[in-house]
Amino acid sequence: MTPKDKQPVIITQRTYMREFLLDDAPFFLRLNSDFEVMKYTGEGAFENLEAAENLVKNYDHYSKYGYGRWTVLLKDTDEPIGWCGLKNHPEEGYIDLGYRFERKHWGQGYGTETAQACVDYGFNQLGMTEIVGRVARENIGSVRVLEKVGMEFWKAAPCEGIDDSLFYTIKKKV
Repeated sequence: MTPKDKQPVIITQRTYMREFLLDDAPFFLRLNSDFEVMKYTGEGAFENLEAAENLVKNYDHYSKYGYGRWTVLLKDTDEPIGWCGLKNHPEEGYIDLGYRFERKHWGQGYGTETAQACVDYGFNQLGMTEIVGRVARENIGSVRVLEKVGMEFWKAAPCEGIDDSLFYTIKKKV
């Protein structure tokens, strides 16, 4: 069961997404310690559990914007399998869709299922009119997820440590 103080923000067929909890820190440490998971992110692994805890403690997007990245958990077991959500980039003038999953859960449709739910939530609950996806060109799996949720190629440009990044976009249909 999800803690009473952190109810699901989004529920999909097989998962639910909720705000980060301090109890998620060991999972985030494990997730970000897998080289294959981090290969195309432009980020490094957490140095230790304290660094993962600090991410959770200092994550202010929920209070600042009313949304953010959310922990993704399996409905049947409450097992965390990754994170997915929306991130405001006010300096660049866009909101992006991001996701990261444990490798053992790749290829099972969780990325597409949760990404689609986040796009729908952004458009229908938050009133967003456009959402951007950013991905390393070589990350074919993530490119496919963006395309499956209806995003179309926008441009190629460096992004957060990845020189060969692709930007995709989807606009709310009026």
